[in-house]
Amino acid sequence: MIRVRQAIIVEGRYDKNTLSQLVDAPIFTTDGFGILSDKEKLAFFRRVAETRGIIILTDPDGAGFLIRNYLKGALPRENVWHAYIPDIYGKERRKSAPGKEGKLGVEGMDAETLLRALRESGALTDEAPPREPITHADLYELGLSGKKDSAGKRQTLLAALCLPSRMSTNAMLDAVNLLYGREEFFRICKETL
Repeated sequence: MIRVRQAIIVEGRYDKNTLSQLVDAPIFTTDGFGILSDKEKLAFFRRVAETRGIIILTDPDGAGFLIRNYLKGALPRENVWHAYIPDIYGKERRKSAPGKEGKLGVEGMDAETLLRALRESGALTDEAPPREPITHADLYELGLSGKKDSAGKRQTLLAALCLPSRMSTNAMLDAVNLLYGREEFFRICKETL
């Protein structure tokens, strides 16, 4: 597994699953074209870009380039790297037929191709910021998971942190580990909740 300092943006959950088996990095999805209308998620991506930097890795088809170009125009250029995968024709295992253009997406690429694309983006590094992670147990302890009114507390915290309100518990955990140190997160929770 390779450690990447920057966060990585991919189109969907299958792309994220494939990539998460190869790299130790925060990976976020655009939910396909959902990013075009999700202002909260776009604002979150801007914060991530400013804080840590972002690698954009989309499929090599028209839809992937539309999403990439939208993000390219919406995010700070100095903190964004682009990883490109080649045009390889075929279909992903889970699909019954190839995509519209017949090209494999991120989820269908082999490990070597994906790692080469990340290296060639110029953003790959083996140094991740040294932080003690915030865990699911911490969320439980803070009443943000597994307790009565946990969902309400998460919504309050997400609003206070200016994070998208529709984030799942796991996505919120990824985001806070990316943006905050453990002590800072606990302090914010104490002040907010």
